[in-house]
Amino acid sequence: MTRADDDSARPPLFAEWPFPRAAALGSRVRAEGIVREIKGRLAFPDRKHLLVQDEIIRLTFEAGEEQRIAAASRIVQEVLDGIGALPVLPREVDDILTILPRERLKWTKDGRLRSVGTRTVKLRGRAKAVTFHVFDPRHIEDVLDRDLASIWRAEDAEAAAENRRRAAGKAAMTRGSKPPRKRGAATERSGPLGPKPSLREWEAFDAEGLLR
Repeated sequence: MTRADDDSARPPLFAEWPFPRAAALGSRVRAEGIVREIKGRLAFPDRKHLLVQDEIIRLTFEAGEEQRIAAASRIVQEVLDGIGALPVLPREVDDILTILPRERLKWTKDGRLRSVGTRTVKLRGRAKAVTFHVFDPRHIEDVLDRDLASIWRAEDAEAAAENRRRAAGKAAMTRGSKPPRKRGAATERSGPLGPKPSLREWEAFDAEGLLR
């Protein structure tokens, strides 16, 4: 019996880990990001041997591939050990907090959402690289637990309403400070159908019989 025949007679090799559901913060997008992170760390030929199903991360190799599964298992374990510090990506933030991208951008700009740095990637089909902010998962979890997104949204709505009131008041003051528009002398002497006719020389028209 050859070694190949011997290996084919043996059961496949596998390693399993529970999926870190808590690290996903209840987000399907974040969970998918964790899987991408694990696959991205594996050697390209080994990625097809990774399967995530029913809350289980599983590596499966053929018998005789002990070294490969051992190397791949170390990589998976390293990712899972550091999963609590894995930065949260923008799409993941939107999904975890149930917010709109424009809200995330506004709150990042004014410091309510605290960025821990930026990441630059080149997306397939785009000529230019894209740079975006990433966030500490502990900060995002705190925002989620305290429902700060709802509070910030209410604050923004109140501020927008106040800005509209101020703008309306300023516009009214501007209109009130303008001097009244002067009417021209010709306008004052004119009626809706033009200048008022003069009745001088009326007797001459009457004498000529022009008014009969």
